[in-house]
Amino acid sequence: MNAKFFDLNKEKQDRMMNAALKVFALHGYRHASTDDIVREAGISKGLLFHYFGTKLGAYAFVYDYSVRFLALELRACVKPQEKDLFELVKQVEQAKMQAMKGYPYMQQFLDRSMTEDVGEALLAVEEKRNLLGEVYGKIYAQTDRTLLPPGADVGKLQKILCFTVKGLLAECFQEASFQPEMFYREAAEYLDLIKRMITVWQEDPAKP
Repeated sequence: MNAKFFDLNKEKQDRMMNAALKVFALHGYRHASTDDIVREAGISKGLLFHYFGTKLGAYAFVYDYSVRFLALELRACVKPQEKDLFELVKQVEQAKMQAMKGYPYMQQFLDRSMTEDVGEALLAVEEKRNLLGEVYGKIYAQTDRTLLPPGADVGKLQKILCFTVKGLLAECFQEASFQPEMFYREAAEYLDLIKRMITVWQEDPAKP
């Protein structure tokens, strides 16, 4: 991490972080512009380069920061004794909501980074990408498969829930006033609905 950056006051740190997160989330590394970042943050380009050196330096920093920040929220929100897949997903989304209260584009940035195709950007975050994957792996390893329908493919079910939440997040961001708490409540409602549908099917597979 860049120790110099943390000597700034918190308001300026967050302005710079949120500007970089937004630009990289919306445009990806290839098309992100440092001009857009400094304009969004309301700072000079010289200040940006003083703390991060290059666009790649800024990208690597915000990725590292995002992974560390989200990992802390996940540890705080996900209960180690929880075994139900649907509750685990809800707790994961609660952690993301907490992160997005301070950094609205953090999750979009992390999602966008998963499809990044610029070699230097991929190399810059490779180690931290694995770290976040390990955190999620440990969380979902808690799942008790006996709580799911017999023969259920946990991996595919997890993907269905993930795609549902990601689609909802993308839809919410199209609105002018994104509110993390409202997004979380709606995501939880969708997760509960899917769980009820599976429960009904499990009780009576003959039902359409």
